[in-house]
Amino acid sequence: MADGISSFWGPVTSSHEWCEKNYVYSSYVAEFYNTISNIPCILLALIGLLSSLIQRFEKRFSVLHLSNMALAIGSMMYHATLQHVQQQSDETPMVWEMLLYIYILYSPDWHYRSTMPTFLFLYGLSFAVLHSIIRFNIGFKLHYIILCLLCIPRVYKYYIYTQNTSAKRLAKSYVATLFLGTLCWFGDRFFCGQVSKWPVNPQGHALWHVFMGFNAYFANTFLMFCRAQQREWRPEVVRFMGVLPYVRIEKPKTQ
Repeated sequence: MADGISSFWGPVTSSHEWCEKNYVYSSYVAEFYNTISNIPCILLALIGLLSSLIQRFEKRFSVLHLSNMALAIGSMMYHATLQHVQQQSDETPMVWEMLLYIYILYSPDWHYRSTMPTFLFLYGLSFAVLHSIIRFNIGFKLHYIILCLLCIPRVYKYYIYTQNTSAKRLAKSYVATLFLGTLCWFGDRFFCGQVSKWPVNPQGHALWHVFMGFNAYFANTFLMFCRAQQREWRPEVVRFMGVLPYVRIEKPKTQ
């Protein structure tokens, strides 16, 4: 939302702005709250990455956590500058991340192991090139929604076949944070005129970032549990300091 003080980055060139006054706290940060709200996502992804590396999960999960971190960093760059080139650093990793989720969800039943990752890699690369040339707006949103919808049947299948109560709670937390985050996103996007008149702006888009940081963490943890079950690693959902859930596994000695 355009406001007033001088901008280090120059005029806004991104496709849209959000319901936060620009350059309130610094001439180097356009949307302060929308920028710093990505920090929880980075920290949660770092925790997931450490858990994956220490317990020697498959590399796909390390890449997934790194993807979450890259997306959050790209989002910080976008909201800090409101420049089109930085908007691409936010939107392109969103697509890459969904392609990675599709791979993790469907690869256990894929008979030709090299075909699927090769296709998804080329698809992601092609999108990145096209997105650097063409300004997608509504088309990007529709494309991203379709990728998300492709994941839903498989996630639901994993949920109904999982008997572990704690794992099911992870899936429910994923749905809850997605629902709450989406409410915040829509409120910030479509009711900015009304929200701007309130004594305090609730920063709906910043809350979206926080909820989606937890959303990604819950999704990743649930998928790690399901994959560990497939590999017969005897997974267990435990809580770090009694709060943050993570998956603890016990691999057979032969592995």
